This record gives sequence, structure tokens and C-alpha cells, in this order.
Amino acid sequence: MFRHLREDIGVVFDRDPAARTFFEVLTTYPGVHAVLWHRLSHRLWNWNLKWLARLSSTLARWFTGIEIHPGAKVGRRVFIDHGMGVVIGETAELGDDCTLYHGVTLGGTSWQKGKRHPTLEPGVIIGAGAKVLGPIIVGAGAKIGSNAVVVKDVPAGATAVGIPARILDEKDREREQAAKKLGFSAYAVSADMNDPMVKAMHGLIDHSVATDQRIEWIIAELKRLGGARGGEAKRPEDHFDADYLNKIVD
Repeated sequence: MFRHLREDIGVVFDRDPAARTFFEVLTTYPGVHAVLWHRLSHRLWNWNLKWLARLSSTLARWFTGIEIHPGAKVGRRVFIDHGMGVVIGETAELGDDCTLYHGVTLGGTSWQKGKRHPTLEPGVIIGAGAKVLGPIIVGAGAKIGSNAVVVKDVPAGATAVGIPARILDEKDREREQAAKKLGFSAYAVSADMNDPMVKAMHGLIDHSVATDQRIEWIIAELKRLGGARGGEAKRPEDHFDADYLNKIVD
């Protein structure tokens, strides 16, 4: 019991830079409270004390804002950050080291009894507001973007974004890498959204990727021809201040 408690609290320090002390996490983190309380509720459920288990989980929801059905299976070192509005259904299964943010729903799409909620393999990260619905499997290490609606299996290590969710392809990954170079992340913003600002941003990112590729090709050709100069210091005007640009477009 105490080993699990240390793990549940220790993982907060790994995934939340705002965490400061053991006592602070133990007393003020609703995600930790919800997971600890669920362990009690799940044990009561397995002892066939169904009503008592449901009462326990209801009290946990009142105090934490996180609803975990006592029948759900939650692995070790699962971290629910912030947590308000998280709903985890009866037949959901969470593997070790999963991370969920606020507003996440692991829900069902059928009124039939049996397996009707998602299974998350170890290391899955689900962004704020995402909905993962039905008896699907989210592979180990996969990421679900904020506000995505996932209704199909997600392969291990993949990233799914959008409504309905789609798996990012190579072009999307190039955009994400280029966006990070510019000082922000386009994570969970899909190209098929109707927002003209999103479309314009994707156009700029695509242009940035193409420009980088041309520059790399030019440099490679210069080196091959013996005309490249190494060690030249950057001029002040060559410096790209991403923080400043982000501030002026906020």
C-alpha cells in the first residue's frame, strides 16, 4: 500500500514541474486523491460490495471532480493532472504510466453489457478534453491530442488528433517539428479545421519546411563544391526571437 502511495506521489514530480513537496502533493492534488480513492472503491467492487463501492466512488467524485467507476482497472503510476471533469467508465483499463489531463472521457458507445470502454496500454498520454470512446485499444506510448474524439484503435507510439481523430502522417510530423522550431507547438490542431488562421499557420509552417529543405540542399552543394565557410558568427539581425514573435501575435 505504502509503496503504491510513494509511486503515485513520486510520478507527480516527474510529470508536473509545479509540484514542490511531498506534503503539498499528498494534500492538494485531486488527481492523486482520485487514484488513491479508486483503489479502495475497486477493492470493494471486487469483494462484490457493489453498492458500497459505488458510494465510495461517488464521494470521490464530489471531493475531486473526477469520476472513476469502481469497476475500472487502473495501473500503477497513473497520473491525472488537474483532473476536473475526467470520466472513466466501468470496463476501461489503464496501463501503467498513463497520463490524463482534465476533461478526458474514457466512455462507451453501447448500452450492451460487456467490454464497452477503451483500453489504454502503458505510457499513453491523453490531452485535455479528449474523448476516447468504445472498446478500442490505444497502443503503448501513443498520444491523443487535446479535444480529439477517438473511436478507432490507435497504434503504439502514434499521435491521434482531430474530430474524428486521425493518425498524424509524415507531413503532419514535419509541420510539428517546424512549429517547435518557431517556438510553439501545433499539437492537436488539424489541417482540416475551418479556422482560416489555422490554415494560414499551416501554410506558413509548410513554407518553412520547404525553405529549410532548400537551405540544407544549398549548404550541402556549397560544401561539395568547396565553397562553404565554417565557423562564421551569426550577425545580430540573424537571430530569430521566437518568444517575441509569439507575444506580438497573442
